[in-house]
Amino acid sequence: MKALQVISQEISVLLYSAYEMQRALLGSASNWAMVGANLLNNPALPMGYFGAGPAAASALKVFAHLHEERGKPDFDLEPVDVDGILKPISESVVFEKPFGSLRRFVRDDLPDNAPKLLIVAPMSGHYATLLRGTVQRMVQNQEVYISDWADARLVPLSEGRFDLDDYIDYLIEFLQFIGPNTHMLAVCQPSVPAFAAAAVMGAAKDKCRPATLTMMGGPIDTRASPTGVNDLAMEKPFSWFKNNVIATVPSNYPGAGRKVYPGFLQLAGFISMNLVDHMMSHYEMFKHMTLGDHDSADRTKQFYDEYLSVCDMTAEFYLQTIEHVFQKHSLPKGEFVHRGKAIDPDAIRDTALLAIEGELDDISGIGQTRAALDLAEHLPVKKKKYHLAPKVGHYGIFNGSKWREQIAPVVEEWMRANPKVG
Repeated sequence: MKALQVISQEISVLLYSAYEMQRALLGSASNWAMVGANLLNNPALPMGYFGAGPAAASALKVFAHLHEERGKPDFDLEPVDVDGILKPISESVVFEKPFGSLRRFVRDDLPDNAPKLLIVAPMSGHYATLLRGTVQRMVQNQEVYISDWADARLVPLSEGRFDLDDYIDYLIEFLQFIGPNTHMLAVCQPSVPAFAAAAVMGAAKDKCRPATLTMMGGPIDTRASPTGVNDLAMEKPFSWFKNNVIATVPSNYPGAGRKVYPGFLQLAGFISMNLVDHMMSHYEMFKHMTLGDHDSADRTKQFYDEYLSVCDMTAEFYLQTIEHVFQKHSLPKGEFVHRGKAIDPDAIRDTALLAIEGELDDISGIGQTRAALDLAEHLPVKKKKYHLAPKVGHYGIFNGSKWREQIAPVVEEWMRANPKVG
């Protein structure tokens, strides 16, 4: 048995090392592709004046963009328009812990009585900046905080583990730091730990329990309208995930030796689910570049700059999520445990719950998030609300025009209708 564990550990190290080698090779190829594109577009060279030149340059740029080195993106929020006046946004880190920090955004001249909102970003392979559009819209009228999770490969082993218990503890600490009557909005995966945190704080009568909890496209009960993501989690035994997708961080990172679910595997899984769509997006970007439609090409590039920027999550957090959220359905069955104590959903007695789902969501099916409303049995009906966003997919719930114009107003109205607990 010990020999098998050693072999498994060696394979997990090789998996990450092989990826690092491929990344280095493709990064170099990306740089050379960009050099070639610039040469082909150089007006001093004759190729720039023939059809083949711009087309080849566009193809090289698409390749270069796809494989270029990417780090953690910046939020870079734009000023918000308030009564025709642009108000700048200040950004700061106000609370730091090893596996995540609390980042604050506030616009100039925000009223003192403006609601405080904690946005809980997913720990799912992408950085919190994936919710840039969410923050950009909500910072207009709220004092906004966001959970900015760390890349696990950058956290030294000496900082210990990070699992579902720790995730819930972090949310509780964040809420306690921000103070009473803070609203919480969880996007996708963190809907489960956010609901659990609200229940734990409700049972303790914590004065900082959230005034409202909005869950958007979250897997509260994945037995409702299972999607391809849910089917994959169910058709493979738990041991398969443990033995096939967990890798060891190599020695060139601060988190060397840490067991992780690498971001590149998470990204590969999501891309494979919609491979044709991603291929067509890059083909359209190529056509826009060739035709000189740089605005359309830039919009696609901006999306993929974010989408292709990935980070690792700890193995223990990922595996517990697979086990308890997607396979055992522990929360809706009343079997979810925090620090050895069963979580009682019925402890949510005055935190108003809002469940939002997208009609076209292919990651969290219709009914999965709404299930949270039934779990809080003794929460008054007037403190429960369900919103189904028509013709909206998973990412459209929290980004894009439908989020800004149709969904965000529902969230803001709910917060103002339920300003405090107790």
